[in-house]
Amino acid sequence: MTVEELEDLPGVGETTAEKLREAGFKTVEAIAVASIGELKDATGMGESASKKIITAARDSEDMGFETASELLKKREKIGKMTTGSKELDMLLGGGFETGSITELYSRFGVGKTQLAFQATVNVQLPKAEGGLEGKALYIDTESTFRPERILQMAKGKNIDEKNVLKNIFVARAFNTDHQMLLADKATEMISENNIKLIVVDSLTGLFRAEYVGRGVLATRQQKLNRHIHTLQRLSDLHNLSIVVTNQVMANPGLLFGDPTTPIGGHIVGHASAYRVYLRKGKAEKRIARLVDSPCMPEGECVFKVTENGIEDA
Repeated sequence: MTVEELEDLPGVGETTAEKLREAGFKTVEAIAVASIGELKDATGMGESASKKIITAARDSEDMGFETASELLKKREKIGKMTTGSKELDMLLGGGFETGSITELYSRFGVGKTQLAFQATVNVQLPKAEGGLEGKALYIDTESTFRPERILQMAKGKNIDEKNVLKNIFVARAFNTDHQMLLADKATEMISENNIKLIVVDSLTGLFRAEYVGRGVLATRQQKLNRHIHTLQRLSDLHNLSIVVTNQVMANPGLLFGDPTTPIGGHIVGHASAYRVYLRKGKAEKRIARLVDSPCMPEGECVFKVTENGIEDA
């Protein structure tokens, strides 16, 4: 049986439905992919009642097995957003993908944030020009967002400078709890503002600063895992693109080759559908290496960062 309204779920009256909507669970699908703990925290209900509601929602959404043919039809709705460079788009199989997390990692000053800025501009482009005709949410954890730079990039794409900034919603995260709260609250913004892109710049910076030493590593990773899965759920539910930047460290145990290693370990590695390692080339040139992807081979390309933004080298 298909259930369309929250009030149609067993055990959900008007008061409970209102609590669920306020907590961001506005659809039956959102409840179906939630955990029992999340529902308990949102409504104050017991474990048994929460489990009953989630089970009913999942039965309604038919969340069992499906054929690969059916899955292929669903993936026809997946969008691709240009990065600004055709070479980088080809490396990623068409650009930043909706329904997926793309991780950009590098040393400082290479171009992670520039690619993130460009994404907030490009998402507003018509689909015929590689955009998604949507708006962006930007979670800034390092106080690096610069609207002046966005205007430069908009000019390079011939986008109306007056409207481009109005279509980007920016929030400065001051600690990890605030960062996670912003992701949790994003659901309210997505449905009301046609959000097609969420950027987190950077994903791990605050976690790295707050959780220092091996003694708190497990706690940090558990918290980071919960945060990145919240982002993935948003991507799945709303078919939007998630772009996260990541800091790096030098691996002292590596004697040969590039010792640069992204922060977050396996938690971030497994959650990111596309992992892109950036490094500097000559002058404005940057080298992007696709380290991991579910459907594209490893490879490299060259692009450049100019006054107009991200361009082919």
